[in-house]
Amino acid sequence: MKKNKLTKLVTKIFINHGLNKNHAIICAAALVNAELVGAPSHGLSRLKMYCERIKKNLINPKPKIKIKKISQSITHIDAKNSIGFIAADIGMKEAIKNAKKTGFGLVGIKNSGHYGLSGYYAEQAVKKNLTTLVFTNAPPAIAPHGALKTLFGTNPICFGTPTDSKIPFILDSSVSMINRGKIRFAARTGKKIPPGVALDKFGNPTTDAKKALRGVQLPIASFRGSGFAWMVDILSGVFTGGNHGGKVKDPFDDFSGPQNIGHLFIVMKSNIFVGNYSERIKENIKRIKKLPKIKGIKEILYPGQNKFRRYKKNYNKNIHISEDVKKDIDSLIS
Repeated sequence: MKKNKLTKLVTKIFINHGLNKNHAIICAAALVNAELVGAPSHGLSRLKMYCERIKKNLINPKPKIKIKKISQSITHIDAKNSIGFIAADIGMKEAIKNAKKTGFGLVGIKNSGHYGLSGYYAEQAVKKNLTTLVFTNAPPAIAPHGALKTLFGTNPICFGTPTDSKIPFILDSSVSMINRGKIRFAARTGKKIPPGVALDKFGNPTTDAKKALRGVQLPIASFRGSGFAWMVDILSGVFTGGNHGGKVKDPFDDFSGPQNIGHLFIVMKSNIFVGNYSERIKENIKRIKKLPKIKGIKEILYPGQNKFRRYKKNYNKNIHISEDVKKDIDSLIS
């Protein structure tokens, strides 16, 4: 299905579930974008979940979001259990506005939900020639180093900055070996996950996605990855007023209440310290790309290049929809 047709269809589904047209368009655009950049784990496979949580009053389709200005640079947002796409869209726009005024924008968000790909919001700031850091916490998936029980989410760390080309530098990485969405996607499609990314509930290595979901995901870099997960839990949850310390609810499996996720957006003028930032970042990338390459590598890529190329390649193509997702869409529009 072509991008525009699919976006209209998903927009209609969200409108039918109580969102206003503007909010529905924002949500649909984020989900379709995930498909275009090659991240189906954060795309249409999650549509049914969002709609189910709306039906069960765990996502508020018509939230009265509270925006509190603390200073010209700092804003605190109570998302009132809105769908995460809306909370994040408002939050990033507010952070951009603050940074344009003062050079620096800090926005904390509480009582939100899963918002898709962090890089999607970082790119909004980068398109305004701004540099950004984006944090969000997530449901328990990683055990703190030395513990037997999961508590931290896969808690992505995201950084974005303009470059000298149309392709932004976007580093968007979970602190787990692979993100949880990929494991869910593998479980749903009956595929194996790579070795070395998860343990089953008994602590044994597994490539079975369903066993991994009931077990423990492994962090990057051992105890360092666990430390990063803890850091993001503090910045996104403790700092903002959102849930933290293992209290974020799993959107697929826990319908006992809203997720109450926290997000933190930091946005800065790229030339806040040096007027020739664009020249400096150009030189930085050029130096690294000119390094000798190991066998089999044609080009040293910076974070974001591969994703941008996938987006351009897929933009005018039909978006592949799996049979499971087709069934979800049919059930949601019937």
